[in-house]
Amino acid sequence: MQLALKSQAAGVANDLGQLRWLLHEQMGSSIAMPLLITVVAWLAIIFLSWGLFAPFNSVAIASLLLAALSVSGAIFLILELDQPFDGVIQISSRPMRNALAFLGK
Repeated sequence: MQLALKSQAAGVANDLGQLRWLLHEQMGSSIAMPLLITVVAWLAIIFLSWGLFAPFNSVAIASLLLAALSVSGAIFLILELDQPFDGVIQISSRPMRNALAFLGK
């Protein structure tokens, strides 16, 4: 019984080590900077062309501002959710630290 529990504990410790290594490897950004620059430039050209050809009235200006705000908000959320432990929107690492401290005892 003790031998089975020992092998099970060793398996769990091995899985935890692999998970910790995976978290360490995923600390970097998964979004390529050239792709991000290309998308932002592409969106800037689109909004610039819409702004040039749109009539100059309050409805057109408000709709362009609202569209630009929503697109920039979406890009901001994508960049924030790529780094869950850093930034303005972040999740707590306390549960993971508590589990590691408990397993270290």
